[in-house]
Amino acid sequence: MSRIEPLTPPYPDSVDQALRRWMPPGVPHEPLTLFRVLHRNPDLASRMFALGAGLLGHGLLPAIDREIVIARVTARSGCAYEWGVHAASLAQQAGLSLEQLRATTDMNTTTGGAWSPRHTALIDAVDELHDTAQLSEPAWSSLCEHYEDAQLLEFLVLAGWYRTISGLANGLLLEEENWAVPFPAR
Repeated sequence: MSRIEPLTPPYPDSVDQALRRWMPPGVPHEPLTLFRVLHRNPDLASRMFALGAGLLGHGLLPAIDREIVIARVTARSGCAYEWGVHAASLAQQAGLSLEQLRATTDMNTTTGGAWSPRHTALIDAVDELHDTAQLSEPAWSSLCEHYEDAQLLEFLVLAGWYRTISGLANGLLLEEENWAVPFPAR
């Protein structure tokens, strides 16, 4: 059970409109538990929406790269909630296979047959950021082989944003959405 109870329908009109903006059109389920909890503080939710929506809908990174970063950050943070939400929808739409998604949760191997050199550079950089909150010159150089400056900035913000989202979901003790991909057992 979430430490802060999510809002339940019927929602006030302003909250209903805001929640509809947060969800893709035609989604067959209620707005995410995370979104319904955040709307206990509508001003905070509104401020968070701008960055989150911008990263997902208007980013410069290829969608598959974005989803690899999100999957690895949330896996490293032990955030089954957010990992499962992305694994069920955006990651698969971006072209990640279930095998690749499961590989993002394997903390023993980051390289190998599942990943291209570009994706290996992303995963290694996420791991360094997770472990040290810094990037070594080799990790930065590997990223620079594949990305322009604007994409590198976006990568750093994306990784930090999903670390924040993971801390939020974990701190709230959010249970996985019933339609989400279950987080692999470790």
